[in-house]
Amino acid sequence: MQNELVKGKMTPGGVEDVDAVVVGAGFAGLYMLYRLRDLLGLRVVVIEAADGVGGTWYWNRYPGARCDIASVHYSYSFSDQLEQEWEWSEKYPAQEEILSYLNHVAKRFDLLRDIKFETRVTSANYDEAAQRWIIGTDTGKSYSAPYFVPAVGVLSTANVPKFKNDDKFEGEKYYTFAWPKEKVDFSGKRVAIIGTGATAMQVIPVVAEQAGHLTVFQRTANYAAPLQNGPLTKEEIRETKLKYREYRRQCWNSFAGVPFDTARPSALAESPEERNKQFQTCWDEGGFTLWLGSYMDILTNLEANETAAEFVRQKIRERVKDPKIAKMLCPPKGVAYGTKRQPCETNYYETYNRDNVTLVDIKSAPIEEFTANGLRTADGKTYEFDCLIYATGFDAFTGSMFKMNIHGRKGKSLKEHWSAGPRTFLGVSTQDFPNMFIITGPMSPSVLFNMPLAIEQNCEWISDCIEYMRRFNIAEIEADEKAEYRWIEHVKEVAAHTLLPTAESWYLGANIPGKPRIFMVYLGGGKQYKVKCDDVALKGYEGFILHPAEKKAKATAAAS
Repeated sequence: MQNELVKGKMTPGGVEDVDAVVVGAGFAGLYMLYRLRDLLGLRVVVIEAADGVGGTWYWNRYPGARCDIASVHYSYSFSDQLEQEWEWSEKYPAQEEILSYLNHVAKRFDLLRDIKFETRVTSANYDEAAQRWIIGTDTGKSYSAPYFVPAVGVLSTANVPKFKNDDKFEGEKYYTFAWPKEKVDFSGKRVAIIGTGATAMQVIPVVAEQAGHLTVFQRTANYAAPLQNGPLTKEEIRETKLKYREYRRQCWNSFAGVPFDTARPSALAESPEERNKQFQTCWDEGGFTLWLGSYMDILTNLEANETAAEFVRQKIRERVKDPKIAKMLCPPKGVAYGTKRQPCETNYYETYNRDNVTLVDIKSAPIEEFTANGLRTADGKTYEFDCLIYATGFDAFTGSMFKMNIHGRKGKSLKEHWSAGPRTFLGVSTQDFPNMFIITGPMSPSVLFNMPLAIEQNCEWISDCIEYMRRFNIAEIEADEKAEYRWIEHVKEVAAHTLLPTAESWYLGANIPGKPRIFMVYLGGGKQYKVKCDDVALKGYEGFILHPAEKKAKATAAAS
């Protein structure tokens, strides 16, 4: 049947033939649509579960939601006109402003007409005979396309831990990853929140100001640094627009896609007085400056790392009045600083000085079970509340991919292929799944690089690859098994030179019970990654298996 599909039309079976199916309408999906449709002239459909664009910034609308990368850097760089016409109001943009920006982009480039909203992918199967992906959706409609591009995001499937009798709680439940559109009023209510990660650190100070009482259930204390946000002046906006090209160049020449000119070689090479002065300067600058802009060896040398760790602990002790609470909030000596993505906070630690906030350690006394009015911990204590907030993180990288029920050659499921951990070449392709291009997938720089720039690089590389395939009549492309293995080993080797794999982080899948432990981020930096990707393309996509259309057709005919 698939060979009888007519481009752009429906078949009797309800399958629409297009050139490419993109899943997700966030930063990645929108730019991928623009590249494939407007620059290559392809017929593209974008499938999106939400009723609007935004991806992460559509769903994560919880109180206090804000980006931890400055707006001057956390934006598209592909259009000079877009850069000049859009004005950011704050140094670090809030969720509402980023969502407005993405809606502006979608309308400005007329992208909405090719996005199917309120639609979820239920299956994605590769038809080897037709050399096409068949994408099924929950609306009953299916799409057939030679190119399948998951743009589902790294952090888009939530991790909601199961607790005994959690369905018995009769109060209100809220999830940070799917917050209600309408405003939630916690005034005078007893509120509980599970989690003290980056998201929770944004939520807790805001909710504490409203709630009658807030109980915070903490399993793991985290290091954090102040965001130091503020409004942008007219002069700052004008200067940014004049220097955008230079800022973008600086971003691409930096390790994380955000320039930090303050970084010094070694924390151990300076006196304690000089070191603390440098740490204080970075602390005052805010954001990721302490993490990525203080000393180059704090993420590679344990002794150097401990100097930064103790600096942050001391800051926590200074800001939290009760020494017992401060101790609970300080990661203990031996827990390295910055091996998890450093949360950025605003008045988080001061929140614990409020009379209406209680911090509960659920590492020493885990949650035993829920009750109709709250929960009980293993030490026999009970806590009652009216509202419960889950801020428990994500099933990073693989969660959203597995939810699509993807099957490649010979019916092999992606979940089976990645059963021992994700396997990719360059983070964009995986063996036995031809013409499936993953944007910021496992083993790309992704979350440890400025995400919009990482997305642009991936989208441009993918669209250039598809253009190459069409120009040279290539029907299929997929990662070669040996190249995939070499890339996996390279990612491991680079990570091993740092302290990051030593942490129980979602970078390794450590937050999901039963998930294989494999470091899923390329730590060579965005610039080096781009060089490697470009080199592969310049060498005729070395490391990939390419099947010319005519050769493949003859082989299929001979086999039948």
